[in-house]
Amino acid sequence: MTESKEVDIYRDTPVRYLGYANEVGEAFRNLVHRTVVRFSYLVSASYVLADATSKARKEKDVLDGKPIRTFADVLIWQGLASVAIPGFTINRICWGVGKMTGKLPASTRSVIVTGSGLLAIPFIIKPIDRGVDILMEEGVRPYALKHIHV
Repeated sequence: MTESKEVDIYRDTPVRYLGYANEVGEAFRNLVHRTVVRFSYLVSASYVLADATSKARKEKDVLDGKPIRTFADVLIWQGLASVAIPGFTINRICWGVGKMTGKLPASTRSVIVTGSGLLAIPFIIKPIDRGVDILMEEGVRPYALKHIHV
């Protein structure tokens, strides 16, 4: 008999892609109103909060669980790996491509900038995730989160 693994809707289903909404918003920044970009950050931040809350609730039900520590851990990891670092990275890629294509007609430049931002998303995810893993393992967890005992 095979044992079924519990599905984490925030990591194992298409819901996971909500965490990338801000990267898409940043890629389209030069084509849409800033309210759309801000909304994309709201979607990503909501995903991060929902994932952190879900993990903390599960931890609460575990003997000797530490739901607040789990919430903080997931919130920091997801906040960095899904929102802050990728958003900044795509923003800077698009800015750089915009500078390099500055002499092209505006419509052509906009398409190239947006396309470059969108194409960069799959390539930045794993390196950012690995970097945040190292930061969490070497810095945040042993020095900051170890003081949270609940």
